[in-house]
Amino acid sequence: MFNKLSDSLTSTFARLRGKGIITETDLNDALREVRVALLEADVALPVAKDLIARIKEKALGEEIIRSVSPAQMVIKIVQDELTAILKSDNQALNLNATPPVVFLMCGIQGSGKTTSSGKLAARLKNKQNKKILLASVDVARPAAQEQLATLGKQASVDTLPIIAGQQPLDITKRAMTEAKLGGYDILIIDTAGRLHTDADLMEELRGIKRLSNPTEILLVADSLTGQDAVNLAQEFNNAVGITGLILTRVDGDGRGGAALSMRAITGQPIKFIGVGEKLDQLEEFHAERIASRILGMGDVVSLVEKALENVDQEQAEKMAKRLKKGQFDFNDLADQIGQMKKMGGMSSMLNMLPGMGAMKQKIAEANVDEKIFDRQLAIIRSMTKKERTDPKMLNASRKRRIAAGSGTQVPEINKLVKMQMEMHNMMKKFGGMDKKSLLRNFKPF
Repeated sequence: MFNKLSDSLTSTFARLRGKGIITETDLNDALREVRVALLEADVALPVAKDLIARIKEKALGEEIIRSVSPAQMVIKIVQDELTAILKSDNQALNLNATPPVVFLMCGIQGSGKTTSSGKLAARLKNKQNKKILLASVDVARPAAQEQLATLGKQASVDTLPIIAGQQPLDITKRAMTEAKLGGYDILIIDTAGRLHTDADLMEELRGIKRLSNPTEILLVADSLTGQDAVNLAQEFNNAVGITGLILTRVDGDGRGGAALSMRAITGQPIKFIGVGEKLDQLEEFHAERIASRILGMGDVVSLVEKALENVDQEQAEKMAKRLKKGQFDFNDLADQIGQMKKMGGMSSMLNMLPGMGAMKQKIAEANVDEKIFDRQLAIIRSMTKKERTDPKMLNASRKRRIAAGSGTQVPEINKLVKMQMEMHNMMKKFGGMDKKSLLRNFKPF
């Protein structure tokens, strides 16, 4: 998300950094580029105009004139204003109600409501130890209720039994009764997708709201919606009074303007973002971190959090001991590839590292296929236990056997063997060094 906006702003500010003094003309030129970048990223015109006006007002103040680094001060102002748009005081889910606390999921068809309902249930169960009941009142889309039941099973969360022919309002009543009698902490109601222009279906949604009295009404919106995101958010907010947003498919959106627009227009917080199809790929939305990512400053905090969630500590300690001894075989390489895949792959990690804009561009230009990691794992899994621990055994006939077993070619195996050998040699070189020697060898490039 925000990749195009980030690239545009990064190049704009790179030009500013080359100037010792920033004149009002320089600032106007830069802000004109920022405005174009915002509009190209599908940020609504009123939101873009307001943001530019606030940045210009602050940037022409005394703090810029007296600043030692004017360019850095402008970047700081832009970051502060982006954060101000995206940030909210009521970012966390409201659980302050008598159980069962009800969350009502709404949005247009195809926005990802059902998947997001399953993800949210899994998150609340695993991270907050809540007893959840999932209920689908979607009788319009074929197999919608069955889909939620499947997701509930995958997340080990209870779902409301399906009664054929029952209508949304009756299902809502039954769900409320079941949630109360069953002692559930939270009831998540997944509603049918509806166009915000459909008066009858919007009235049905209001009826479901009256019966369930939700503490949270979450609008699930596809981040690829573009300029229509503003109308969508406004209409749902006017109809039922949304309390927050969940943005889906942000891993596939290079623009991200929908996030800025919907947050600014509705005044309601973006609570979560969906970063993939798996049940654990729902992340909390942090305004400061997203603003840093947009400006190419990375998001090291999220990277560390993701590492702590995905890296097995015991396994990491064993790996550290092996590396200290200079040991690194194909089992170690497979572990490293697996950990990186769990953290979202190379592109996801690069997005969180400061100053990686140029590197990301080079990788994109090189057309690096992240599926290469799957092929590398397939090669390693096609090896015998002895071959993984002793790569010197890999002669020509063994490589042909491994290639046939992994569906790859011998040249790919040769590349992987070379990579493992280089990493092994590096670990062997640094494994026995003291801290002073390490510092001498690790020089900035």
